[in-house]
Amino acid sequence: MRRIISRTRAAVDDYKMIADGDKIAVGVSGGKDSLLLLKALCELKRFYPADFTIVAITLDMRFGCEDGDFSAIKEMCDSYGVEYVVKPTDLYEIIFEVRKEPNPCSLCARMRRGILHDTAKELGCNKIALGHHLDDAAETFLMNLLIESRVGCFAPVTYLSRRDITMIRPLIYIREREAESAAERLSLPVVASKCPANENTKREDVKQLIKALSEQYGDVPERIVGAMQRANVDRWGKTE
Repeated sequence: MRRIISRTRAAVDDYKMIADGDKIAVGVSGGKDSLLLLKALCELKRFYPADFTIVAITLDMRFGCEDGDFSAIKEMCDSYGVEYVVKPTDLYEIIFEVRKEPNPCSLCARMRRGILHDTAKELGCNKIALGHHLDDAAETFLMNLLIESRVGCFAPVTYLSRRDITMIRPLIYIREREAESAAERLSLPVVASKCPANENTKREDVKQLIKALSEQYGDVPERIVGAMQRANVDRWGKTE
C-alpha cells in the first residue's frame, strides 16, 4: 500500500489536485479502482499538508430493478469515519428496459456523471475524485484516436464551470495490475458488476489491442501517457 499512496501523492502534487479546505466526493462504483482510490485518499489524509474532507458516493444502478448491497463498503467508510451516501437511480431500467440501448455505455456514462455531479453539489463538495488509472488513460487516448479520429484524453484535473466543480483523478500513476493486486491483498470489499454490457465493450477491444501491441513494442500504456505529458495533451503536462 505504501507504493500506492506514494504514487497517489505524486499525482496529487504534480497536478495540484488537492487544496486546503477541499471537500472531495469520491465516486465509488464498488469496483477495485474506486475502492482503492477511497482507501488511498483516506490514508493520504492522515499526513497530507492540506486539510481536506472526504465523502464517498455510490450511484446504485439497481440492476434487475433491485437495490444493490453496499453494506461492506459502508463498513469500510465507517472504519475511516467517512460519510457514505448511496444514491438510488433508475439507470438500469431506463437504459436497458425502456430504451433498450444497443450501445449503452456512452449514454450510461453521461447520465451517471450528471447524477454524480448533482449529488456532490448537494453534499457541498467542490471536487469529485474518480478512480481512473494509467491504463484507463492510455485506452481512452487510443479509443479517441481510432473511433473519433481525434487526439485527446480525459485530463488529470478538469474544472467544470457550468457545475462549478473540479474533477480530479489521483490514481493516474497507478497501473491496472497494481490496482488488482492491491485490492486482493487488502481484501477491499469489491462489489461484482451485474451490468449486462460488462466486458463486451469497445474499451475491452482496445484493452486487448494494447496488450497485443505491448508484446511487440514494450509497455504501450506508459509510452502513450509519457507522450501526452510531453506534448501537454489535454493538460497532461505537469504543473510547475
